[in-house]
Amino acid sequence: MGSEKFEWMARAGYAARGLVYVLVGMMAVLGSIGGGSPDSESALQMVLSQPFGRIWLGFIGICLIGFIVWRLAQSLANADNHPADLKGYVVRAGLLISAITYSGLALFAVTHALMMSTGQSGEDSSSWTEWLMQQPYGRYLVGIVGLCILGAGAAHIVKGIRRSYHRYLAFDANLHPALDSCCVYGLVAKGIVFLIIAVFFLYAAFMVDPDQAGSMADALTWVRQLPLGGVLYLAIGLGLACFGIYGFVEARYRRVAPPSLDQARRSIPAI
Repeated sequence: MGSEKFEWMARAGYAARGLVYVLVGMMAVLGSIGGGSPDSESALQMVLSQPFGRIWLGFIGICLIGFIVWRLAQSLANADNHPADLKGYVVRAGLLISAITYSGLALFAVTHALMMSTGQSGEDSSSWTEWLMQQPYGRYLVGIVGLCILGAGAAHIVKGIRRSYHRYLAFDANLHPALDSCCVYGLVAKGIVFLIIAVFFLYAAFMVDPDQAGSMADALTWVRQLPLGGVLYLAIGLGLACFGIYGFVEARYRRVAPPSLDQARRSIPAI
């Protein structure tokens, strides 16, 4: 695959992810008045209900596949040139988990676009958590998943507060301060949602009860039940929409370089 095609595939993937989160954020903002807790799949269902919805949904699914390929290049082939140390491997492991997560969402989009849906939700956390629980040392595997989500949430918050995402963008934040602040807000909001989901998974592992695991919708429902929950719910909904805008910023300004074969070989740790 040519480098230019690879780059456009990655950028289309960032844009598709951005669109999904903008829709989730908008649905959450509207839900702060009318009720409901959206997630990525409910956002895609909304796309499906629009005129030419199956065409748009199929296009989003194809773009998400491009995003998955880029995530695999980042994680397995170290396209971003992370250092060969513990921190670098942890970051790449998180990128690999991201690829797996978006694989479920892309499958949901493509199967629904082709009217091949089995009726099962790819974001039904309790179902695949139940399968994981049934494996040897299953509760510990669920706990590890929870810790990975916890780390991803903390990483999003730190990335936003420190603005460390600038190193990957050909973007002058001084010329676009409002857009930069929007990116920070979005990263922190998504990080908070991840932290809540991580607690659900860790509690599920502690109780050996897969039904305690939760998705984004469960996290938003929990937020709504807090004191001043309506205000917090609205704030996180706006933040998720801002994370979607951050996805559009990445689609436009992200530095994307396909890894070479030599780079891929060097990315494999020596045994």
